Amino acid sequence: MKHISVLKNEVLEAFTHLAHEKNPLVLDATLGFGGHTLALLESYPHARVIGVDRDTHALELARERLSAYDGRVEFVQSDFGSVWARLANEDKARVCAVLADIGVSSMQLDSPERGFGFASHTLDMRMDTSRTLSAKEVLNTYNSAQLERIFSQYGEVRESKKLVRAIMQRREREPFVSAREFGELCANTLARTKGVNPATQAFQAIRIEVNDELGQLDGFLDSLQGAFNDGFLRGARVGIISFHSLEDRIIKNAFKQWSKMCVCPPSVMKCVCGGDSALGEMVSKKPIVPSAQEIAHNNRARSAKLRIFAFRGAKDE
Repeated sequence: MKHISVLKNEVLEAFTHLAHEKNPLVLDATLGFGGHTLALLESYPHARVIGVDRDTHALELARERLSAYDGRVEFVQSDFGSVWARLANEDKARVCAVLADIGVSSMQLDSPERGFGFASHTLDMRMDTSRTLSAKEVLNTYNSAQLERIFSQYGEVRESKKLVRAIMQRREREPFVSAREFGELCANTLARTKGVNPATQAFQAIRIEVNDELGQLDGFLDSLQGAFNDGFLRGARVGIISFHSLEDRIIKNAFKQWSKMCVCPPSVMKCVCGGDSALGEMVSKKPIVPSAQEIAHNNRARSAKLRIFAFRGAKDE
């Protein structure tokens, strides 16, 4: 199966502190086909990984791929937004690196039956196939106001009103049954910009709605902040890879908030919080992006951005 882990070398570099930890534990919150986990296991022989994914098929494939590392990998089926609460306290205490690659995986995009691709004969887009909401239900049952909200907020589609009118007109004749049909409607309705398929942002919007991707990200970030406040993740590093501006903006703002020394409200004339409230610091102010060589080798990496946050250690308390 074709699968190329995005920013793999940069992730390894971000987690070099693992080499100095005793029996380090890594939480890979979006395991996928296990590419990043495999690289971490190979690079850090003393590390153990908890690999998490809500896609049962992905977990099966990753389990097979990582079979040589039996005993060093634990597999958990869960969405990444709520996985921290499912960990045992003894594992929480040992986690010193957290990774999340929150883009749709290549194996999902390239599997026609999953309905993620423009030419797919199905219309699904569920990362967790046990969930009831699918792309077919969104396109065929949401009213015009709901659809316009999705396309404008989640896809930032400039011609969202025009697209929704076309969808409603199509639905009056017959329902959508495949991603191919929706892709063709987008191609015939939306303007093409800079050579990008006009369906790209519309598909993104539907996928985000179906999988509650932004809600998952908010929940994930909240859980990590809560974990630190509860005494966990001291000295740990968090690396999150995103693929569109909505996600990157949420991650950037969260990391900036975590880095603030003073958390007093703007109305306070003088700091009363003590000015030592930072949870840690951003490793780099700008996101890490793929090299030209990586993009040439894997065009799907072109929009990837990695942001890294280093939580303060116990000695800094």
